[in-house]
Amino acid sequence: MKLHELRDDTFTKKKRRRVGRGPGSGMGKTAGRGYNGQKSRSGVALGSFEGGQMPIYQRLPKRGFNNYSRKSYAIVNLGNIQKFIDNGKINPEETINSDILVKSGLVRRTLDGIRVLANGEITTAVNIEVKGASQAAIKAVEKVGGSLLVATS
Repeated sequence: MKLHELRDDTFTKKKRRRVGRGPGSGMGKTAGRGYNGQKSRSGVALGSFEGGQMPIYQRLPKRGFNNYSRKSYAIVNLGNIQKFIDNGKINPEETINSDILVKSGLVRRTLDGIRVLANGEITTAVNIEVKGASQAAIKAVEKVGGSLLVATS
């Protein structure tokens, strides 16, 4: 393909419909809104109005509740930490905390903290400081000679 052969798609530049611009346009006078009534007027929001009938969102039963104080943790697996250590993205001599995990790219956002799980295998002795960890993860890190400290605050 050469530069002089480039051209736009024929369907990408669709003209918008100009309503209320005379009878020759096919959308003149009432502009496709019909004659009288609430829907022919401007500034009408009839999203959930069902003509006096009880709306469906009120007829359906509600279940459960949303806990406003629930904590949402970013999950990190031990196998992924080991993979990042092997690739040189995390230095095992430093204490691994949330800042280092975000900087290395292992975690995108810390949310309410980082929680370490025992998926995968860790072979390097590391010191980890996070907001949460499973008991299996703590045992796995201590087994190879490292420490996993869970911050309480």
